[in-house]
Amino acid sequence: MKKILLIGALCALLSLQQSQSEEIISQLASIAGIQLNGSAPYDIRVKDDRFYDRVLKDQSLGMGESYMEGWWDADELDDCMYRILRADVESRFKKTPSFYWAYMKAKLLNRQDKTGSLDVIMQHYQLGNDLYKAMLDPTMTYSCGYWKNAKNLEEAQIAKYDLIARKLGLKSGMRVLDIGCGWGGFSKYVATNYGVQVVAITLSENQATLARQVCSGLNVEVRVQDYRDIDEKFDRIVEIGMFEHVGVKNYREFMEICHRSLKEGGMLMLHTIGSNTSSVVGDRWIDKYIFPGGQLPSIAQIGKCTEGLFVMEDWHNFGCDYDKTLMAWFKNFDAHWGELKDRYPPEFYRMWKYYLLSCAGTFRARTTQLWQVVLVKDGVLGGYQTVR
Repeated sequence: MKKILLIGALCALLSLQQSQSEEIISQLASIAGIQLNGSAPYDIRVKDDRFYDRVLKDQSLGMGESYMEGWWDADELDDCMYRILRADVESRFKKTPSFYWAYMKAKLLNRQDKTGSLDVIMQHYQLGNDLYKAMLDPTMTYSCGYWKNAKNLEEAQIAKYDLIARKLGLKSGMRVLDIGCGWGGFSKYVATNYGVQVVAITLSENQATLARQVCSGLNVEVRVQDYRDIDEKFDRIVEIGMFEHVGVKNYREFMEICHRSLKEGGMLMLHTIGSNTSSVVGDRWIDKYIFPGGQLPSIAQIGKCTEGLFVMEDWHNFGCDYDKTLMAWFKNFDAHWGELKDRYPPEFYRMWKYYLLSCAGTFRARTTQLWQVVLVKDGVLGGYQTVR
């Protein structure tokens, strides 16, 4: 009889805890104008009551993992995440022990050293060219497009390439280093349209293989090489969506290598996602499932690591264009999932959907940015004339 009473008391306690968790999550959601199990497309529909405790315990990691496991849903996930981020709901949570553990590791370890840099390559960029061919535009560009005058994703990516080329003043005969070249889209574009010689480097064998095919017959050399091993001179250096993998402990070394590798008056283009605040840790769900060791630089961190090396000639923010880019990627991914699902585990769809649409929400909410920064060795005499 005592055992039955004890079990009953325990069940009542668990029910009370769940009720309290549900009330807290409901109150937090209401700050963002979101109703639990409401009828709006951005409302959260809870399918498993374990969702409440999971989010309170693990916060952004729990939010993402519980979505992957099907514990909640929203008809318009991107809008749901936009509202949560715009209302800064996350600031209402207390930091968890796991956050402090991640912070300690980031302070003590260099997760983006030569060995650590391979983690994101193996987990993300080696997933399979079939996935990226299905999701991206024909240029196979995996970075933010420039939508100012573009009507579709391919036009936005070509416009971005041309914007970079014009900002850097590319001319025939120049030697260009493309750090983190992806599948060779930019290298192909500038070699074809601007007559430059390109050295394109990546750590991904899958990317390098396709990039060599894409750039066949052009003045482009594709290498599998770490940026830290570069020891030659260039007129221009470009990184497009790679600086997010460098890590704050390596920012200064990256800039010193670029400075050393540029000829006098040479230019460096940073095309990077940026954070409104300085941090040494990233989102825990993104870190675990998408970009291990990824870090978004802040304005202060970029400024500090370039001090005494470069003159900052231009800083352009078009982060809202990443919202459009990510939505276009998801549309492509969703349309082609039937062709991909036999080669990827069933949970991959919800994971990738959460990645693309939640990130679209972050750019829409203006919590993350997309910067193009032109840095010039010794500065441009007479002044730099930018383009938009």
